[in-house]
Amino acid sequence: MRRTKLGRSRAPAVKSLRTTLVIYLLIGTLLPLLIVGIVSYTSIYSILSGKIGSGISASLRQEALSLENAIDNLDFASKQFALDGQIVEEMNSFLQEKQIYRKSQIMNSINQKINLVNFTNPYIGLTAYIMPGSKDPVLFTNMSTRQSFDVSTLPSFMRYNGADYFGPHSTMYAVGDNVVFSEQRIVRVNGRNELYIYLETNYSLLRKIFNQEAYGMKVNHLLVNQSGTLTHKIDGEVPGKIVKAAGTSGGEGHEVLDGYHLFRYESPQGWKLVAVVKKSVFNSEIYTWFYKMILLALLTLLFAGVLAWLIWKKIYGPLRKVNVEIIRMAENVTAPVAFTNVEEFDFVLSNFQQMKDQVNELIQAVARNEKQKSQFEIEKLLSQINPHFLHNTLNTVQWLARLNGQKEIDKLVTLLVKVLHYNLGKQSIIVTIGEEIEAIRNYMELQRIRYDYEFEFNVQAEDNVLTAAVPRFLLQPLVENSIYHGLSDNGRVDVIIKAHGSTEVQLCVKDNGAGMTDAQIEELLSDDSAKKRGLGIGFAYVMRMLRTYYDGQMELQIKGGEGEGTTISIIIPRKSKEDFDD
Repeated sequence: MRRTKLGRSRAPAVKSLRTTLVIYLLIGTLLPLLIVGIVSYTSIYSILSGKIGSGISASLRQEALSLENAIDNLDFASKQFALDGQIVEEMNSFLQEKQIYRKSQIMNSINQKINLVNFTNPYIGLTAYIMPGSKDPVLFTNMSTRQSFDVSTLPSFMRYNGADYFGPHSTMYAVGDNVVFSEQRIVRVNGRNELYIYLETNYSLLRKIFNQEAYGMKVNHLLVNQSGTLTHKIDGEVPGKIVKAAGTSGGEGHEVLDGYHLFRYESPQGWKLVAVVKKSVFNSEIYTWFYKMILLALLTLLFAGVLAWLIWKKIYGPLRKVNVEIIRMAENVTAPVAFTNVEEFDFVLSNFQQMKDQVNELIQAVARNEKQKSQFEIEKLLSQINPHFLHNTLNTVQWLARLNGQKEIDKLVTLLVKVLHYNLGKQSIIVTIGEEIEAIRNYMELQRIRYDYEFEFNVQAEDNVLTAAVPRFLLQPLVENSIYHGLSDNGRVDVIIKAHGSTEVQLCVKDNGAGMTDAQIEELLSDDSAKKRGLGIGFAYVMRMLRTYYDGQMELQIKGGEGEGTTISIIIPRKSKEDFDD
């Protein structure tokens, strides 16, 4: 006895249900949160950055408009002092007048007009008529000025509407140190003397314009003069590279440079105002939201872990009971299962109990079948008939008939041998029309002998269709049906096979018998129609073959009524044996 040694197979690596459950719950809770977080982050980042940027740009624009308004007020007031005919005429008179009394009267009138303009325009601070180059350059003023009053030392800001603007710089007011903007405009008077009107903004105006509370965050301001050559740091310190970039002409309205956000406003008056915000300050609100999302993710992770532990604790006990029942099945198949009082697990155990019952029944059935197997084998051997023995016996009968001169018996046995060879042989299910016609001729000749030649049988087949292939026994049920339904006095069965177009073949079997009713046609098409007659192939076999090999490509018609005979016509595609999958 030959023995084969089998090696022990390695058990596949597995994961516990608890680990799998925890992983699935973590994925199920964190994946949606992650997706929502990514989508929310991109959306919130865009929204918040846009909101913050829009807020800074709006506040910057508001500050710039306030500064433009302050400069326009200076421009308007300076034109009153420099271009108004009455005050200019008084200044001419004052400069040319020699009498002290008259000169003091003119001085009082000019001071009154200066005070009136300053009273009606609260945005204006120090106002003075100055004559550079003189021993005392300040002629008239509404406030006391510094002794070192010199406009040429002030930082140039821009040239606008015929006047020069300076700033931001410290006020020329003698007792003040506020930062202001100033303007100097020439006053056209007679003589060689150059007279100017000098105006400053209100001492608290710049502090009101550049207000940090309007932004809600730390913002530094840079003011670039008209020529772009001087950049003033209004509040706080800014790196030199940022200061240099702020003065670059043609810069974008918003750009990010070296960890700073730069927001620019270019005034129609020619100067630029730049708001500088650190990136960390700009993103502080976004960072706050991001930290909240991280906290939410951690809390969700903790919740998923606790939930996985609770679920595992809930299902671990019933799982142990199910496992115990499986082990008990190997020891005692007939023992009933013990339920867990958990609906889902009890449903599994109920099915498990049914499986145990079915296994018991199958075991008993197998035992009974084993006992009957030998008897079935003997009965099978006894019921088998060897076709070769049948053929040999018929051949013996044939030769005995010939030796004894029994020609009719010889003919009958010869036809029967051919019919049985065609029906019981092992040839392919697919045959040619020629082979099918030859088998039908032999079959019909036997039937004519049986019925004492009471009917005629005729075959008409075109030569060009004899090589076409068809399923075996396609014609026999049709002619058999004609025999049993078409026999009458002077009965006749015709088989007509011809080409139908270039790609199809028409098979037609007709008789001149009593015809068929609709009920008989339905019976003909049933599986039980011919099992009690002939070879028992049945007309339904024809239908199954047609559907199997031709599907929707065939056409079958049954015509005829009572007393009119019956015609069965089949149109099928022309195929060769190679076209079939036999």
